[in-house]
Amino acid sequence: MAASIAPDTQEWSVADGLTPYPAALEAMQQRVAAIRAGTAREQVWLVEHPPLYTAGTSAKPEELTEPGRFPTFDAGRGGQWTYHGPGQRVAYVMLDLTRPHGTVPARDVRCYVHGLETWLIRTLARFGIRGERREGRIGIWVAHADGSESKIAAIGVRITRWVSWHGIALNVAPDLSHFGGIVPCGIRAHGVTSLRTLGVQATMADADRALAAAWDEVF
Repeated sequence: MAASIAPDTQEWSVADGLTPYPAALEAMQQRVAAIRAGTAREQVWLVEHPPLYTAGTSAKPEELTEPGRFPTFDAGRGGQWTYHGPGQRVAYVMLDLTRPHGTVPARDVRCYVHGLETWLIRTLARFGIRGERREGRIGIWVAHADGSESKIAAIGVRITRWVSWHGIALNVAPDLSHFGGIVPCGIRAHGVTSLRTLGVQATMADADRALAAAWDEVF
């Protein structure tokens, strides 16, 4: 695992290869406990997963439309069904929210989620993509010329004793057909998209550099 690609305050790490989801959960749980105990630094952990579906605390069984397609896991985060897979950059963000981080004040979960949204919007802007919030819909959206909208990034967080974990998922170049086995985040009326689908031929390393550059503007 290579470390330190960005800011001094948090440790940034990039996992090699595809990280099994149970291993990611275990690693996050250990890191969150250590941050809370004061024995580890905060961390932004960048991973890719093999194809899988995760269920948030609000996930409805009927919105897993193809149960046998990929492995499924209870994530323990907020939200509904989410797909993870190759070509999607997942950033697990583990911060001590008892203290402020840039534009995010201490002990303010709403502002923390807003900060994650801003981070993604500023990351996308570096590729010439306008990412937008939508009232009542979690995640970051892209509006198309025909009036339709697609989700390009998901957000799902959990806070344990004021330490954050889970985080964001940015679609760089995943197989978008894999989202067909779920109703992503419980939203049937809109689709999903990616940087590649929008004509941006970015590598995962390009996405990582953009995420790192945008981070310090928010956190």
